[in-house]
Amino acid sequence: MSEDLPAEVRVLVVGAGFGGLAAAAHLRAAGYRSADDVLLIEQADEVGGTWRDNTYPECACDVPSVLYSFSFAPNPGWTRSYGRQPEIQEYLVRTARQTGLIEQIRFGCALIGASWDAATSQWVAETSRGVIRAQVLVTATGALSAPRLPDLPGLESFTGDAFHSARWDHGVSLAGKRVGVVGTGASAVQFVPAIAPSVGHLTVFQRTPGWVIPRGDRAYVAGEKALFRRWPVTQKISRGACYTYREGYVIGMAHAPSLLPAIQLVAEAHLRRQVPDPELRAKLRPPFQLGCKRALLSNDWFPALQRPNVELVTSAAAEVTPHGVVDATGRKHELDVLIFGTGFTPTEPPVARLLTGRDGRTLAETWDGSPRAHHGLTVHGFPNLFLMYGPNTNLGHSSIVYMLESQARYVVDAVRTLDRANLASLEVRADVEHASVADVQRRLEHSVWNKGGCASWYLDRNGRNSVMWPTFTWRYRQATRRLDVDSYHLKAVPVHAL
Repeated sequence: MSEDLPAEVRVLVVGAGFGGLAAAAHLRAAGYRSADDVLLIEQADEVGGTWRDNTYPECACDVPSVLYSFSFAPNPGWTRSYGRQPEIQEYLVRTARQTGLIEQIRFGCALIGASWDAATSQWVAETSRGVIRAQVLVTATGALSAPRLPDLPGLESFTGDAFHSARWDHGVSLAGKRVGVVGTGASAVQFVPAIAPSVGHLTVFQRTPGWVIPRGDRAYVAGEKALFRRWPVTQKISRGACYTYREGYVIGMAHAPSLLPAIQLVAEAHLRRQVPDPELRAKLRPPFQLGCKRALLSNDWFPALQRPNVELVTSAAAEVTPHGVVDATGRKHELDVLIFGTGFTPTEPPVARLLTGRDGRTLAETWDGSPRAHHGLTVHGFPNLFLMYGPNTNLGHSSIVYMLESQARYVVDAVRTLDRANLASLEVRADVEHASVADVQRRLEHSVWNKGGCASWYLDRNGRNSVMWPTFTWRYRQATRRLDVDSYHLKAVPVHAL
């Protein structure tokens, strides 16, 4: 595979995780097969995105394996009903190679900035390996790619080892050490039980507890894998059944939140069953409705917190000293290692600061803290730009891969439209974008994510929910089945350029 960067491409895709691979694969299937047609750039040295970067102990997916794969690349070999990080990463690497996409990827190539050139109707992308011009720019950098560190005074003074769970330092031995964990979200509930048996003492700083429900994980038996391999239709049936069942979750989350208390009983029973001490149980019971924050799947989180070498601190970390952490009550905790399980920045995506649109403003400046886009994909003022996993396309009930493939199909239709109509560019109309965003916000108004009584990463710094999709995923696919041409300003290729 040539490592040279072409000076010009038809479609430039930034990022080679699930989103980038979905966009490139669907474009490839539509006939855009060469690196001059579609080029993916990836700052790392391998595909995978979040599944390449998150290598903390026991890292796993909280979406069933049967749903967490591309429709065009089924995987009959999943070993468990909920995939582990190494297996998911291996699946993405294998898919990139088997589909031929690997030939269209340039690794070690980071996007530094991209601006719209109105004179040529192209995006001019500056990368760490040179400048590339592209008619269409697709960003697929993910919503969970930029680790968030808390703004704690004195953090730089800590003399021990410190790292974020998404950048796990495997060179640091935790055996016998005093380890502090800040954050009790989806990552922490996986790695805390994994490291607790080997550390000397583990201090877990909990600002707000989350609802935990049993993780219905199991190993697939050999007969199931053989059945999926020999008769692929059986895996499709399993996938369809799982999809249909999971779609039902959104009824309680967004359409009829009054149903959630019944579902919350499962989490309540799980807490009572695993935490017999009423005092500890009270500390671990969330003060908000189930679903307001991301529900946590775990069978071993509560038992880990009851180990003799583990302490749950319900006062948030307030300050870091050279030798530990001071909590909000003023108590000092001596530590050798500090691990942050503090999530990501989905409402402040770093790539938005790198994209400069038609009016000379960056996407971050245009959004001003509240990301918004038509179908979560296109933004007025940014012609020929498509955002994979853009605003309000995250899910609380199903697989993001389904959403990404819906977006990829929309991108394909957009590129085909540019070809068929001999267009230089298309740009979503301001009124269409405004109406589209307003409709999503109206649907979210009475959802558990907005009214569940918590402060979550679904809400941006302006207090607006710019993350969640408010209804069924099949409705999103229906809305993005084809490019809604009337919603766009179209610019024809100049006659002299023909």
